Amino acid sequence: MTRRVVLALLAAFLLVGTAGQAQAAGYRYWSFWDRDGGKWVYATQGPSLVRPSDGDVQGFRFAVSENSDDAAQPRGTADFASICAKTPAEDGSKRVALVLDFGTASDAPSDEAPPAPSTACARVSPDATTADALAAVADPLRYDTNALLCAIAGYPKTGCGEQVSQKEDSSATAAPKTAEGTEGEDSPSIGLYAGIAVVAALAAAATWQARRRRNATR
Repeated sequence: MTRRVVLALLAAFLLVGTAGQAQAAGYRYWSFWDRDGGKWVYATQGPSLVRPSDGDVQGFRFAVSENSDDAAQPRGTADFASICAKTPAEDGSKRVALVLDFGTASDAPSDEAPPAPSTACARVSPDATTADALAAVADPLRYDTNALLCAIAGYPKTGCGEQVSQKEDSSATAAPKTAEGTEGEDSPSIGLYAGIAVVAALAAAATWQARRRRNATR
């Protein structure tokens, strides 16, 4: 009986270890950003509500993330002067610099490859929204019934803010290594390995005691 209990504990430890390695869920979507000086700031409103000013820089990044706190920012350091260098100012219009980052292969749906990141300078009317500016330079756009931006320049072809596992996304690569060469936080903890070792030792001890009792009764 003791041996059965110990083996049950060992199985429980293994189940806990598997649960500990389970990857958190995330969402695959286009995030929207404002360029504030030299840094990106996650936009608090959707592109259909924001009315940028002439000279503003705004960015979009396609990626998998759990929430706005861990959302991937647009890559690159292009500023308004470089993006709109060939688009001179004109009366009755404004210029909005856009950074379009289609993400990495690990961000992409399984049957698609992301286009290379790009920039564009949109010349639009003074009262135009960011969505208007985006439509002027990155058509076709795709939205869902809740006005969520699903695709820029036709990418991705399908899907819109769907939930995916982080394992399906960037964690498909090996777990990150620390400076000492051990695996990162998503790998089994040292405590888990120690617990398994203890339970294994108890199982061996229980087996030895059972054999000793059998030998004593012979």
